[in-house]
Amino acid sequence: MLRVFIRAAAMRVELSLGFLLLMCIFKETTQCLIISEVNCDNPKLDTHEFVELYNDGMNPTSLDGYTLVFYNGNGDIAYRVIDLSGQLTDYRGFFLVGSAELTPHPAISLPPNSVQNGPDAIALYGPNWDPVSVGGHVSGVGLLDAVVYTSRRSAEGADGLASVLTPGSVPFLEDESALEGDESIQRCWQSGNLWTFYTGPPTPMWVNHCPPPTPVKVWINEVDINGPDRQGLVELNLGMANWTFSLVLYDITTDLISSSVEVSADEGGIFTIPVQTENLAVPQSAAFALYGGPSTDFPKGDPLSHKQPIDAFVYGDSVHMPSENLTETLIPGRKPFILTESFPTAGVHVSRCGVTEWTRDPGLFVTRPRSPDKPNDCVWFQSCPLNMTFSTKAGPSYPSIHSGIDFLLNEVNTNTPGGAEDEEFIELWHPSGSRMSLDFIWLVMINGQNTEVYYELELNGYFTDDDGYFLIGSAKVGPDIRIPSNIIQNGPDAVVLYRSKPPPSQESQNIPRSGLLDAVVYRTRGSDKRVSEITQALTPRQIPLLEDISALPGDETLSRCGTERLNLSAFRVTSPTPRKQNNCPTKPTIPPPPEGLLINEFNILNGTDGQRLFVELKGPPLTPLNGLVLVFLGQDFKEFSVPLTGSTGTDGLYLIGNVSNADQGLPVLDQLEFAAMLLCFEPSGSGVYGKNSRSLDWLVLSDDPKLHRLLQHNTTRVESSIFDSFSRCASDGAVLWVSSQETPGLQNLCPSPAFSSSMDVCLQRKSKPGNCDQEELTYLLENVCNCGISSLHVKGVNVSCEAGMLDAQGPVLAVSGQQREQITETLNNNKLSCSPAQERQVHGAGSPVALQVGLVLAALLLFALGAALFVYLYKKRRPADYLSMQLSEQVETPLEL
Repeated sequence: MLRVFIRAAAMRVELSLGFLLLMCIFKETTQCLIISEVNCDNPKLDTHEFVELYNDGMNPTSLDGYTLVFYNGNGDIAYRVIDLSGQLTDYRGFFLVGSAELTPHPAISLPPNSVQNGPDAIALYGPNWDPVSVGGHVSGVGLLDAVVYTSRRSAEGADGLASVLTPGSVPFLEDESALEGDESIQRCWQSGNLWTFYTGPPTPMWVNHCPPPTPVKVWINEVDINGPDRQGLVELNLGMANWTFSLVLYDITTDLISSSVEVSADEGGIFTIPVQTENLAVPQSAAFALYGGPSTDFPKGDPLSHKQPIDAFVYGDSVHMPSENLTETLIPGRKPFILTESFPTAGVHVSRCGVTEWTRDPGLFVTRPRSPDKPNDCVWFQSCPLNMTFSTKAGPSYPSIHSGIDFLLNEVNTNTPGGAEDEEFIELWHPSGSRMSLDFIWLVMINGQNTEVYYELELNGYFTDDDGYFLIGSAKVGPDIRIPSNIIQNGPDAVVLYRSKPPPSQESQNIPRSGLLDAVVYRTRGSDKRVSEITQALTPRQIPLLEDISALPGDETLSRCGTERLNLSAFRVTSPTPRKQNNCPTKPTIPPPPEGLLINEFNILNGTDGQRLFVELKGPPLTPLNGLVLVFLGQDFKEFSVPLTGSTGTDGLYLIGNVSNADQGLPVLDQLEFAAMLLCFEPSGSGVYGKNSRSLDWLVLSDDPKLHRLLQHNTTRVESSIFDSFSRCASDGAVLWVSSQETPGLQNLCPSPAFSSSMDVCLQRKSKPGNCDQEELTYLLENVCNCGISSLHVKGVNVSCEAGMLDAQGPVLAVSGQQREQITETLNNNKLSCSPAQERQVHGAGSPVALQVGLVLAALLLFALGAALFVYLYKKRRPADYLSMQLSEQVETPLEL
């Protein structure tokens, strides 16, 4: 059972409210023809497809000159064109085009499966338009209405159609599994001239099935005020239990509190509060506001509270209108409800009928009979749609036309010259540079001293301009939404942008994180320490921006000059440029990347006295560092960029970090677990690591294969040890780094022959997979020694393996005498040493290679001796035959002396 307790704030509560008989301001008296329902996909054979039109006006109504065009998202061309000339709506305003088997029977019959399932669109064109024929390209000329829809199998296939027919809005997702049986796409009224689409059971030739919304906290549901006696009721719809809030009535002639009522309820539901408006100076105009908290916070006669209300309803007639200060505070960006008939005789009967869940919008109300303790008696059609927004039961959707990007904070002016502070503004921007819907976008302002939300603005129903800009600010800057002057605090504070369906302030923690899109954390001089908590939550490891009032002769703003979200280094102090391109400084000419510049040493140590971190670069002496960025990658692959300035020293070294002799400082990176570090060249000069950045050198501390694929390098992981510093000790090869004592600004400690010790050992091999090489020797020694041995320490050692044993002979290098002593002690007391029998097997038998060579040589020698003996014996067994020799018949020539 609902129990409501009402008590007066300072005296007997006399809530007085006066209304004139009203009609919805957005109700059009002229003819309005819209696409009200589409069923493009039926179970099985698609024999019940249809397109339903609805006309609000004199019915039946001629459709002469109107045309329906069906577009295919594949190529954005028309696949069917239907001329509606000669047709009439029925007496209720409905007109049906659909399958011949559909009931009720359509006025224009189509064969089965004529309406494509998506990604596609259906558009309605009026009499004055450039006709589109079958096969023609999509056109916006003469467009009256359109629905662009898609399916889960082709979520982004309707982007081209949406950019022409419903620019800035997300194509509707027609989910065939949303309901059991069949479902259709149905148009429902939101507020003013805003409409949306919902999935519901088909209702051809009947009003659409639009689901009524439910409040998250509480909202004003109905207002019923009699004219003559100024008596009436305000009906509230409560969605929360065990909660206390106050209903406050303002007098629009003074902007002062006329009365307040405290309401407590132990369960949700609909209940009413009796009201009287007899104390109002002008009963034809007033304002109601719902606040959280007791009524003692809103005593009678107090000025307009700048605490943001949960809901508000502001009304007036053509003569008596509320002040801009009141409307900007209670219903920022929305318009008051306008009474158009005589209040003294008719009174006021209005009901909340918009299907949306947003609040503080009188445009959600229409003139309807009262329906106490029941759902509101709402009519389906309220206005002609001028802006078409789309929603699904799955919650907020990101713009699929530009799915990779979302809204940014583009320019923030928190402090203007003079005491009035009447030129403050916050500019939002969509990087697409085009018209985009702001549905589910929230602008939140947070106090940096107590981390509380002090201003929260819902942007549902709004669109950016054609260049992607949206302006929120004081009246002097001509904003899209006006807010009271001097609302934006000077700092230390934050302006934050969220994408969320419920208000971000409902999150349990003080500083909301869910749906965070962008944030600007700013400060005044001397207030750095006050913003540590808000900085850590929104822009960790970054220094808050300083809007320096002395930077320029006139006014100044914090202007975005880079596209990286949640990166404060993307902002610069410039002159104000609302709705225009920011006045960013000209980017400096960046020379080609320097040659020979490398990461030379890296150290990070988290101790009781804080974090000690430095990075040392090495290159040619006096090398300029313009355009270079040092990028730290965390285990979660989040990036932190540090733009470099200056040049290397005469010794070729450049030191970045929080050490005393650093050339460039580095902010404290609290609890950041490093996965990798890159030295990059960014040709744009933005100082932020981007897709066009070129990696000059890198150091990887993680063996995560995803990281290696991300960096697109054949990287080698640097093993950690007892030392905190990693030093480069080789210019080529697979192994470049060793761990050693830190030497910032000095020559690195590398393995040296000056600290060598001789090795001639036999070690038992472990089960670690790998080849018999120096890397395995390094693993065996470091596993026992833990003294920082790498492959560079044993690069001169000869390694051989046999039968589970590893033989190593040669010099082992060290970086210092202390490390040499540790290595020597490990070799003398190594638990991995072979047994004496294994030693004799390895050393006593001699080298297997030498033995094999000796055997080969012996075999060759024996073969040579055997061949010689064979020739000798052969000749001895066969002597020369002198009897067979023939004598020469020639006369012997005398010997000449």
